[in-house]
Amino acid sequence: MKVLLFGATGMIGQGVLRECLLDPEISEVRSVVRRPSGTAHPKLVEIMHEDFLDFTAIEDQLRGLDACFFCLGVSSAGLSEAAYRRVTYDLPLAAATTLCRVNPAMTFGYISGAGADSSETGRVMWARVKGQIENALRRLPFKAVYLFRPGAIRPLHGIRSRTPLYRALYVVLGPFLPLLKVFSPDSLTTTEQLGRAMIRAGLHGAPQAVLEMRDINRL
Repeated sequence: MKVLLFGATGMIGQGVLRECLLDPEISEVRSVVRRPSGTAHPKLVEIMHEDFLDFTAIEDQLRGLDACFFCLGVSSAGLSEAAYRRVTYDLPLAAATTLCRVNPAMTFGYISGAGADSSETGRVMWARVKGQIENALRRLPFKAVYLFRPGAIRPLHGIRSRTPLYRALYVVLGPFLPLLKVFSPDSLTTTEQLGRAMIRAGLHGAPQAVLEMRDINRL
């Protein structure tokens, strides 16, 4: 199986990349990046590309793929709706529109978030935009689209968030996260569990299109 990854340098993307490189069913991982990540592995092919709204220049490198894991995202904190929408809606839709045309049998996995508003009418900006992109992706003619809605995520294996606020929170809350996992297992997932869930859905399917925390941890 050959997979495509967006967002490989973020916390979630690092976890997904790690699990893809470890998985014996995956023979190749193509990662679309703006600059070299510094990660080297026999399975990994990095595709350098600047404009994430237009993939014409690299279209030939996006063919022959079985699944895409779109982990690129940004926090809504401090952003206008237009700025947040550009990253959260415009970028994944541009990638997905190209991919479903050149790989019609592809499975597309998208990292959304717990609380995403599929009605598209709620007052919470980030949830509304997440709901809009979820609905737009489900309308595309992929083999299947899976929408992952994680909440709290515990980074493992040396993975760190690139967001300073999140890094600080993990430092403070880190010692308590294993206890939270024991007493309330579906209030938390890990980068490893999320990566494995995306792979299983992408390669073998999942019971439903929208996967909440409980579904992610059981997949």
